[in-house]
Amino acid sequence: MTFDEEELGTVALAARASVRSAVESEFIERLKTGDAQAFDTLVVRFSGDIYALLFRLTQDAEEAADLTQETFLSALKAVKKFRGEADLKTWLYRIAVNESRNRFRWWKRRFRSQTDSLDAPIGTSDKPLSETMASNFANPEETILQREREKHLTKALKELPEIFREAVVLCDIEGLSYEEIATALEVNIGTIKSRIARGREELRKQLNGF
Repeated sequence: MTFDEEELGTVALAARASVRSAVESEFIERLKTGDAQAFDTLVVRFSGDIYALLFRLTQDAEEAADLTQETFLSALKAVKKFRGEADLKTWLYRIAVNESRNRFRWWKRRFRSQTDSLDAPIGTSDKPLSETMASNFANPEETILQREREKHLTKALKELPEIFREAVVLCDIEGLSYEEIATALEVNIGTIKSRIARGREELRKQLNGF
């Protein structure tokens, strides 16, 4: 029996995926047994991604840092129930989103206003706003105009309903697939596509002319 190059490549990829899966499974089992070194590795591996996501959702550095810690503490408590229905990163994203939601509701009950600073590039239509609003400005007038655009983007994203903001951030900023977002937010793919489309449309309406 002989294999051509394409077949050999497919076999090699499958073998590497199998090895990664075995290593990941072993790592998860270590987490479930309370292995402190494994938990430290989890934090080192994913803390940057989790913080970035939470900063996009809250636009508050201190809040994002606090929520990142809460996310990993919650993960430590919940890992024994982790069934591997998603990869670790997506699972952690789900926990982080829930932590963000819970904190937002906590503050809202105490009449705290939403965070004021948002300069994250968010998508409209089929591409991110960072592309549609990009400007290679080279003079003070263009600099002022770019800042004005960012100000309006901040306001537009801030005013998006939470469910749309989460979906748009996960898709256009974090780069997750529809399937990963559906897993992270625990809703079906059709709902995710609808939320992303609605969120982008709302942003486009609010940013009309900028």
